[in-house]
Amino acid sequence: MTDTVRGVWYMALATLLFSLMTVFVKLVPGIPPLEIIFFRAVISVALCFWGLKRARVSIFGNNKTMLMMRGVAGVIALTLNFYLIQEIPLATASTLTYLAPVATTIIGIWFVKEKVSPTQFLFFAISFAGILVIQGFDARVSLFHLIVGIITSVFMGLAYNCVRKLSTTEHPLVIIFYFPFVCLPVAGLWCLLFWVQPAGWQWFFLLMVGITSQVAQYFMTRAYQLATISTVSIVNYTGIIYAIFLGYILFGEGFNLMTYAGMSLVLAGVILNVVRKNSHKIQAE
Repeated sequence: MTDTVRGVWYMALATLLFSLMTVFVKLVPGIPPLEIIFFRAVISVALCFWGLKRARVSIFGNNKTMLMMRGVAGVIALTLNFYLIQEIPLATASTLTYLAPVATTIIGIWFVKEKVSPTQFLFFAISFAGILVIQGFDARVSLFHLIVGIITSVFMGLAYNCVRKLSTTEHPLVIIFYFPFVCLPVAGLWCLLFWVQPAGWQWFFLLMVGITSQVAQYFMTRAYQLATISTVSIVNYTGIIYAIFLGYILFGEGFNLMTYAGMSLVLAGVILNVVRKNSHKIQAE
């Protein structure tokens, strides 16, 4: 098996694991998002700390301001994302967060001086039109959910741009470590003030949120190490298929044709943008 094939399989596995993580989040509807994130952060900080100690790398990194910004943006994005997962159908929540690549590119114009062509703005408009279609034809998705989804994608885009800036100065585990490092004090304070006691299987579901997300991050990182971004990034969007299937099987979530059309528009705009960017990179080489 070639490295490229292994990379594609790793990304497919990572996408499945991230989809399973959303299922476990949805299975604890009475637990506040920040409390769920607290459990995830505890597992993440332990594994990152262990890995950094083995690598003999300082856990606090070099560009602390940018690392803190990445951590804060990640905490806000994940909190809002978990809120959406608990409030609206899985596939719809996943689709809203697929606006993140759009936000990443737009923020990158100022953040990393990325050039954006007029064609890309057309693709952005297609994705946003899809979001409006979903909101207009699915009564379970309110205007408030739409706004939360857009804000989530903006903060995800900010976090991704921070990672791009930090990739040349920081160890990958340091970048990952700053999410739980920032998250634990905030989520811990929330838990002290507004703790909701998990019961029965909820303890297992919360544990699985942390495990599935951490393992998914590992396989996603390995995928990008083994194959080109243009090869494996498209595989990530198969997550919408998992979300539709798991939402239907586990939670009885169905959609009308117009909602499916809206999801298709969002994916089409994002994938066209990714393909165009990758083709230009290949031509430049």
